[in-house]
Amino acid sequence: MANMVSRIGALQDYDEYRELHWEGSFEDYLEIIREQPRVTRNAFQRLYDMVISYGEEEYIDNKKRLVRYPFFKDPIDHGKDAIFGLDIPLMRLVHVLRAASQGYGPEKRIILLHGPVGSAKSTIARLLKKGIEHYSRTPEGRVYTYEWVNLAETGLAGQDDTFPCPMHDEPLRLIPLKWREKAIADLKLGNDQHRIKVKGELNPACRFIFSGLMERYDGDWSKVIENHVRVKRLLLSEQDRVGIGTFQPKDEKNQDSTELTGDINYRKIAEYGSDSDPRAFNFDGEFNVANRGIIEFVEVLKLDVAFLYDLLGATQEQKVKPKKFAQTDIDEVIIGHTNEAEYKKLLNNEFMEALRDRTIKIDIPYITKVSEEVKIYQKDFSAEKLQGKHVAPHTLEVASMWAVMTRLEEPKKHQLTLLQKAKLYDGKTLPGYTQDNVKELRKETEREGLDGISARYVQDKISNALVRDGNEGYINPFMVLNELEKGLRHHSLVSGDEQRGKYLEAIGIVKSEYDEIVKNEVQRAISADEEAISRLCANYIDNIRAYLMKQKVKNPYTGKDDEPDERLMRSIESKIDIGEARKDDFRREILNFIGHLALEGKKFTYDTNDRLRRALEMKLFEDQKDSIKLSSFVANVIDKETQDKIDIIKGRLIKHYGYNEASATDVLAYVASIFARGDVEGA
Repeated sequence: MANMVSRIGALQDYDEYRELHWEGSFEDYLEIIREQPRVTRNAFQRLYDMVISYGEEEYIDNKKRLVRYPFFKDPIDHGKDAIFGLDIPLMRLVHVLRAASQGYGPEKRIILLHGPVGSAKSTIARLLKKGIEHYSRTPEGRVYTYEWVNLAETGLAGQDDTFPCPMHDEPLRLIPLKWREKAIADLKLGNDQHRIKVKGELNPACRFIFSGLMERYDGDWSKVIENHVRVKRLLLSEQDRVGIGTFQPKDEKNQDSTELTGDINYRKIAEYGSDSDPRAFNFDGEFNVANRGIIEFVEVLKLDVAFLYDLLGATQEQKVKPKKFAQTDIDEVIIGHTNEAEYKKLLNNEFMEALRDRTIKIDIPYITKVSEEVKIYQKDFSAEKLQGKHVAPHTLEVASMWAVMTRLEEPKKHQLTLLQKAKLYDGKTLPGYTQDNVKELRKETEREGLDGISARYVQDKISNALVRDGNEGYINPFMVLNELEKGLRHHSLVSGDEQRGKYLEAIGIVKSEYDEIVKNEVQRAISADEEAISRLCANYIDNIRAYLMKQKVKNPYTGKDDEPDERLMRSIESKIDIGEARKDDFRREILNFIGHLALEGKKFTYDTNDRLRRALEMKLFEDQKDSIKLSSFVANVIDKETQDKIDIIKGRLIKHYGYNEASATDVLAYVASIFARGDVEGA
């Protein structure tokens, strides 16, 4: 047993432990400040620096310069709380933190994250708390506080010899405000990168002990500091309620403001003799414990009006008023979040005017990019979490497509469909539309992203599909779409038949889009015979060369010279909409392309030119789909030769497109049923 214990103990990093639990004198702390003035940063400065410490990534979206912050991908927990598709709202949030860190005003405001349910407001707050906690354990994010020592003989802490600072104050607050600024200047503690400016007085308990010690030493500040102050490293921790607070409103009848500002410790009254003695007070309200860090208000607008006075003082004056004590300075970031309904109540409540004036609202909408929405579900339904369950290709994609379409406003340009708008938002190109059109589409909206279906609903329905009996160990797009459709009948957040009808219509559109996606995929799988495509390509090139040079083509079977095969050439060109009037230009374009490659010493292959490759694949698919008799798949009457060909196609779907045996079989059967309906172009 002892051997096992020692092996576990050997995993511990003792050097790191000693560093994180450093203790020293006030003199030692001044030396640390001289080397690294940033340890004296206020809460906003530290939070902003924490976010920026993970880097910044600039990129252009619709001709607009944007910045992405990798911190919000949650590198601390390997993406567990990663935020997707909200680069612009997060950029606005970081801009507020930056302005606050430089003292431009936002540090005296509540940061209010506002948006519909399930739009990642809580996740953003959780990430910031997690980030600042982790940052305090790094050399760059060091924070220090102090405790009073050697107090037993003074009686200032009762029978205790030590008295930790209950609000984890900055040690420089021990320098009286009257000559603090001059002392910092004389010691040259700051530099051009970080000018030290420590605001605020000691908390009531520390002020009481400090005053008692000053009397004991006849006002000799240096003796008080040398004999009774020990500085130590401060590790912010939500679990230990150190530097990170969370307040969630309870039932209105049970709300108590002491949850925010602390309360009297009745056991200590007998020891100290008075309930107005600060040593008999527990500075354990959320505002107290969050000092030096961050406090999150969950559903902040559900607060009782009586709480607002504490909140308003904490934001504007950066002070709180504990019961029976003077106003106490705090240094913390106040961040709240609320949903749409509560925010509307705030706007209509005249008693909340002061709160509105002290609030910086940041809208956190739903994601409106399909590719970003997909990432949420890929994270939640990854292979390691599914324990052997298989998610067929495009399942998460079509669910994301539907979710995004419910959040988009109808385009004012009638020739543009909602699906096309979703594709444009996702960076896809459509004929006749540019990036400027995308900017116009976004500008003409009023509430886009603030209404619609949340990711939570989609996650729930994907989960339902995964556990439903008869799903043969995998789910496909139709299983999920059916779950989404069934759930709409009883969805509490779908108001009225009109909205429900819109969402049901979107499911129909997504099903049609999936038909196109899967047909193209099977087409590519069928026409993936590289040898056959290469032969077809060589034949096409021979024919267009002969056509343009007014020559004949040698027939490989008869050995005779034949006229160029116009029917073959047109059957390929028509697949990519090359009209009769443009056929000569296209053929010259291909030959010139081949000539340029030859001059550069490069070899032309069928996939060198993307347009020609697509045309050849579609032509080969048309030629082969009848020979493999996919339509017989529907009737379950398949001869061995056809079965062998189908097995080859199925193998390609599994190897190249992510299907398993069951999902590949089903998708081929589904596409076969489309062929049977004559639903494929050229079928």
